Amino acid sequence: MSLQPSADEPTAFRTTVHGTVFSRRSEAVRAAAAGDELVLIPDPPDADEPVVWVHRLGGDPLGHLPPEISAWLAPWMLRGGAASATVLRVGGSDVPSWKRLLIQVECHPRGEKVPL
Repeated sequence: MSLQPSADEPTAFRTTVHGTVFSRRSEAVRAAAAGDELVLIPDPPDADEPVVWVHRLGGDPLGHLPPEISAWLAPWMLRGGAASATVLRVGGSDVPSWKRLLIQVECHPRGEKVPL
């Protein structure tokens, strides 16, 4: 069982965060700034279509990664893979919600310390 993404998957990438307008997430997104470290948390293993949730360090949820990324990243994380993320850009209300938060994700090899 590999603790690195498969050769078909990137170990570092940029992505938008989806679901940022539900509940009080939009407030948390507005409070985020470029350079902020984030926490990535996969759904539990029994989820039908697990997603990877994006949270601020204080715990506030911001949204989730797109389904096409979560489809491979969530299972990989549940097998013991580690990933970290950083805010690259936060758009205002003039930007569509699914483009409002851009982050950088880094997948970490086994034994490598994940920054927090």
